[in-house]
Amino acid sequence: TSWKLKSNLDHTGQPLELVPPATMVGSALLPRPFTLSTDDAVQSAVLSSALYRPSAPGLTLGKSPGTLRFQYQDASGLTAQKAFYFQPEGRSFVVNMEAVVEVGGAARPVTIHWGPAIGLFDPAVAQTTPPRVVQFHNGSVARIVAGSLPVPARYEGALRFAGVEDHYFVAAVVPGDMPVRVDYAPVFVPVPGAKAGETHPLIAFSVSPKTEGSPSRTVTIPFFMGPKDFDRLKEVDKEFVRAIDFGMFAWLVVPLLRALKWLNTYIHNFGWSIIALTVLINIAIFPLRHRSMVSMRKMQTLQPQVKAIQERYKKYKFTDPERQKMNTEMMGLYKQHGVSPASGCVPMLLTMPVLFAFYAMLSVAIELRGAPFLGWIHDLAAKDPTYFTPILMGGTMFWQQRMMPTTADPVQQKIFLFMPLIFTFMFLTMPSGLVVYWTTSNLLTIGQQYLTNHLIGAPGKPRPTKKAQS
Repeated sequence: TSWKLKSNLDHTGQPLELVPPATMVGSALLPRPFTLSTDDAVQSAVLSSALYRPSAPGLTLGKSPGTLRFQYQDASGLTAQKAFYFQPEGRSFVVNMEAVVEVGGAARPVTIHWGPAIGLFDPAVAQTTPPRVVQFHNGSVARIVAGSLPVPARYEGALRFAGVEDHYFVAAVVPGDMPVRVDYAPVFVPVPGAKAGETHPLIAFSVSPKTEGSPSRTVTIPFFMGPKDFDRLKEVDKEFVRAIDFGMFAWLVVPLLRALKWLNTYIHNFGWSIIALTVLINIAIFPLRHRSMVSMRKMQTLQPQVKAIQERYKKYKFTDPERQKMNTEMMGLYKQHGVSPASGCVPMLLTMPVLFAFYAMLSVAIELRGAPFLGWIHDLAAKDPTYFTPILMGGTMFWQQRMMPTTADPVQQKIFLFMPLIFTFMFLTMPSGLVVYWTTSNLLTIGQQYLTNHLIGAPGKPRPTKKAQS
């Protein structure tokens, strides 16, 4: 009925509850986590409302594991047992559940129902992912929102893990190599405090162990209920880390996340750790960015001559062979001055995977959830309540745009100047950690541009273009 995370708080400052409140669909109460059923509808109805006898009045966990057993038996010969093997501190998000249902001493098939899983809306989190199915099925990770679930949504085969996730948390069965069948169903529940009729989609799921021949007398399956912390997930199963949606740059995000956590062991503030890692990354990509800036400066210097060549050939159609002479003449100009048209873009493109990977990491890293930075920023996963940092980010972006050498025409340059304004509005509701990273990166790029100007000289005024001669 309740599973609270003491190290993760909700928007009221209380331990985060991962089990949604009891939910009714029509006149039926949906099952709670670890409800048992079997292949007989009458017996399943009895099990859903049965009172089990516990093996102990309670259990306090510490550095040692603990076990609780619950037993049920009635006059019809129906017996059921649930055993929960709780893990010690450090692995407390994993519960191994053992379940057995018998009728007249004969084992019956067992299905473990979870009911509506995690995914209640948290207004304090800007990047809220709707509840989704997340599973490692037949060698690849699949994510499915409630509205896209097939009917019936039933999966069997190689399911390394399967369950439901939201942005930062996951509830899943982790059967490893054990064959299981998992069924999903969308559930729409009222939003607390919202207007009548407004609902929030959740996803219920159930797990049925697949046994060859007759049902096994006992089945033990690990379940995980907790944060999508990379190290915690890896302890459970090496493939379980893929429950974190790092995107296409996962191969680069993981080392960046490890570096961020390593820095934080010394700095003890994720905001300053983000800034420190951003500085280190910009130092690493400094040579590539410098080459790009120098090349773009050379291209900018040649623009009057390039435009003069284009002006001489503009009277010819694109299909006219004379246009080929224009290209030849322009390539000769570039060769004469030791400039390649692609030399400004290629080094910059090589830095883009790092920037996108850093962005992806900060978007999903649970380490930022509830992590304070400076005075008014109490949660790096939430938006800046004062909007100061997004506005500062927009200002640095505008400054950077004005400084960067460009070969665009005046109309395009004016269009580019609207980009900082667009990004400012986009970042108003973004997590503070992302805004801190983007602002720091802008400032470092500006500093590098000043250094480049000092090394190669500030850009001079373009020479006037000579009027084309016919």
